[in-house]
Amino acid sequence: MWQAEASIELGAIRANVARVCSGTSAEVMAVVKADGYGHGAVPVARAALEAGATRLGVATLSEALELRDAGITAPVLAWLLAPGQPREQAVAADVELSAASLTELAEVAAGAVTVGRTARLHLKVDTGLGRGGAQPRDWLELVEAAAKAEATGFVEVVGVWSHFACSDEPEHPANDSQLERFAWALDVAATAGLRPTQRHIANSAAILTRPDAHYDVVRLGVAMYGLTPIAGRDFGLRPAMTVRARVALTKRVPAGHGVSYGLTYTAPAETTLALVPLGYFDGLPRAASNVGPVQLGGVRRTIAGRVAMDQFVLDCGDDDVHAGDIAVLFGPGDDGEPTADDWADVLHTINYEVLTNFGSQRRIPRVYR
Repeated sequence: MWQAEASIELGAIRANVARVCSGTSAEVMAVVKADGYGHGAVPVARAALEAGATRLGVATLSEALELRDAGITAPVLAWLLAPGQPREQAVAADVELSAASLTELAEVAAGAVTVGRTARLHLKVDTGLGRGGAQPRDWLELVEAAAKAEATGFVEVVGVWSHFACSDEPEHPANDSQLERFAWALDVAATAGLRPTQRHIANSAAILTRPDAHYDVVRLGVAMYGLTPIAGRDFGLRPAMTVRARVALTKRVPAGHGVSYGLTYTAPAETTLALVPLGYFDGLPRAASNVGPVQLGGVRRTIAGRVAMDQFVLDCGDDDVHAGDIAVLFGPGDDGEPTADDWADVLHTINYEVLTNFGSQRRIPRVYR
């Protein structure tokens, strides 16, 4: 019998992807980095492709090769490789790569020469986010160098891309500014002789609110997993992950009894305590101490005391709870259980972090429904 699990509803993944596909004429790139946001990259990738996505996006080379090793042949873009990474392995596996500097461009070209096949390349421009991407002052030099690399036959520039900084705030002026810079970057690339067929800047929030940002490809991330990319907005998405665990022990304690390290919680009256075997090793942040919402016995409760490495406690009062009962940390909310957004609210973070915290832990097996 299972002790704790992350249940993944693949039907929800398919429905979310299909919803997005029906609302855009662009190709949909399903982003399955970070092990599919904790849901499992390979099962999610397959579900997304079945539902209409045509491409996959990951951060690292190892993530891309995992998809290829699983027999997935759809186009895959890996966009975050440090210097010296074996780009020849990516080219050999038909993994598309990104470059934002002359050094990255040279490494991609060298990898292509090593394996004797053409590298498919996306050039990234920094339109204002300030992370990856070439600065506008360096963009002309990069696209001209990329055009020369294309002439060798070992590089094909198939994409130009960028990333929004504030798309989760649809009215933020930075969004229009970034789109203007992106249009400029595309013009510069065209002047250099490049003809990319995959122009992309829209992430989940922009997919749902900025059709003018869709271009050729949109990158579907957190919305694919059923969570809203914009706080307070309901886009009809269905969360795919439910995290739950069985109560390990219940016991009665007298009024005034302390709970967990530091005794930061004290039972206000005689009560039943329920011990749940999940802790910060399993992705439950210690910051959830005394604030984390959990449903047990059909009642939404709050974690009592500090979260430990392997366990936490719920104060259940006089409710009839027993060892073996199921405590639900979050799910789609169908039965009143907390959602990942509820957890994000009490932890003062974003739902992305909640998903990846829980879904990436090896002590919580994933079960696919």
